[in-house]
Amino acid sequence: MRVAVQRILPASPEMVWRVLLAWETQPRWLKDAASVRVLGPNREGVGVRIAVRTRVFSVPLFTEELEVTRWEPPSAMTMAHRSFIRGTGEWSLRRVGQGTAFVWSEDVSLPIPVLGEIALFVYRPYLRRLMRGALDDLAAYVGSIET
Repeated sequence: MRVAVQRILPASPEMVWRVLLAWETQPRWLKDAASVRVLGPNREGVGVRIAVRTRVFSVPLFTEELEVTRWEPPSAMTMAHRSFIRGTGEWSLRRVGQGTAFVWSEDVSLPIPVLGEIALFVYRPYLRRLMRGALDDLAAYVGSIET
């Protein structure tokens, strides 16, 4: 299943990148994350691993592990889902005027044939709404701290 959303953020790509890398503060704008913690000493670059306590339909149900597989500051980051959910998520940033065009895509699957596909089909509209809401919240957040 692939879902992609985009939004213009009222901050430079460098500022947005700094906000994204403040891993533990991501739940301020990423509402399906109950908590985020870095696993290991590295906080930047390919190989960084994070654990995200994830909410499904607003209930914290599981902790997902993700690993950075692409790192191009301040323009792109790809993370591989390394838990029950498989696939990748990508954040892409591009300067537009005084702001940043931010594109977020998720390409995920579940390891259960047929049932996993049905579950993701049902979850897809909710995930798209959640991602759009997260980008709205991210826009408000970076707008409040932009100097």
